[in-house]
Amino acid sequence: MSAIHEAGADAGAAQDDPACTESLPSAARGGPVSHAISRVARLHRAAAAKLLRGAGIYPGQELVMMLLWDRGPLRQSDLIKALELDPSTVTKMLQRLEQAGHVRRRPDPRDGRAVLVEAAEGNRGLHDEVAHAWTGLEEHTLAGLSPAERTQLAALLARVETNLCTGTADCAVPARD
Repeated sequence: MSAIHEAGADAGAAQDDPACTESLPSAARGGPVSHAISRVARLHRAAAAKLLRGAGIYPGQELVMMLLWDRGPLRQSDLIKALELDPSTVTKMLQRLEQAGHVRRRPDPRDGRAVLVEAAEGNRGLHDEVAHAWTGLEEHTLAGLSPAERTQLAALLARVETNLCTGTADCAVPARD
């Protein structure tokens, strides 16, 4: 059975899983949508972990690689800002990715105090595995939704993201097509 099918294999098992059937806690009654977003985010990350396992990486590491593949070498400080994560978290991710041979870190030739991070040469296979995992994750996540519903959901989530970023100085809302 493929990882995509394993991620959502047994609908009956999902109904028996407390993570999938938990009722709304009393303290969350004033925020049922926020509670649903929190639960969906947790389940989405778990499904991503299962799909990314085949590529030998963990959730979040693929986002580092996506930035490096698309933007080229970045200062570690700029990578931290782009990911909006704690510096120690990014440093640990980079250590693991470097040990696996996926990234390379070197001093910035323009500023010896800064570190440049770049995708290692020859990791096209990882790029393809990540792209495949994300395609599978998308299909699993949106199964049963029509193209119009998918478009509407993406637009609604973009509005929610904008709302959450309003008033947050370090929030970088990505450009939308």
